[in-house]
Amino acid sequence: MPAPSANSASPADRPSAAQSAAEPEGQSAAQETDAHLRAELGASIRRLRKERGLTLVQLAELAGLSHPFLSQLERGLTRPSMPSLHRIARALGTTQQALMATAAVPHPGTPAASAHLVRFGEGLPVVNSGGAARMLGAASYSIHPVEYAGAPPEFEEYYDHPGDEFLYVVTGGIEIDLQTLDGPRLHVLGPGDSICYPGGTPHRWRAVGDGEPIRILTVQSAAGTTDQHH
Repeated sequence: MPAPSANSASPADRPSAAQSAAEPEGQSAAQETDAHLRAELGASIRRLRKERGLTLVQLAELAGLSHPFLSQLERGLTRPSMPSLHRIARALGTTQQALMATAAVPHPGTPAASAHLVRFGEGLPVVNSGGAARMLGAASYSIHPVEYAGAPPEFEEYYDHPGDEFLYVVTGGIEIDLQTLDGPRLHVLGPGDSICYPGGTPHRWRAVGDGEPIRILTVQSAAGTTDQHH
């Protein structure tokens, strides 16, 4: 059935003048928040790079990324994908999650020292194959909770980090590949399933099942990272 034309909409369906004015204002606020989060992430990468005595060109070579991209990233003009953030983090001796946590912004009305509140849709989304990742924690805490929406259809590169990790499948299904000390292990996980693995375990996952939207929660120990701020 074709969609009704704008002329056929009832008065109740048409946005009021106040609603029309509020939408650009809301979009502007979201864009400002996104820009602030990108700037925080870029500043953290720049600070760590300088602490390690690296130039932009040297970090680019270590991470296998372009110098112009890193320059834009440090200035908050762009955002990385999870694979590129992983390469940057390894070159700086930290983790993706630790870098993402530095971009956390305290929620209005909630003192950062007492709690870190993240509402639905808040936080800096980082593009991941098949979807996006969203940091739910902050750098001042000893855990890094991350929400993943979506998953790649096939296995891609392995990730590893110093801290132990817990993974819980909220919706959908995944197959996780763990390169453990006892050899490779494959596990198919569905809604309500979870798994823990020690730090240093190369891991990756892919989507399986009937196409139900995938949502995953991981909680990584911050132990072993080098850029926590208390």
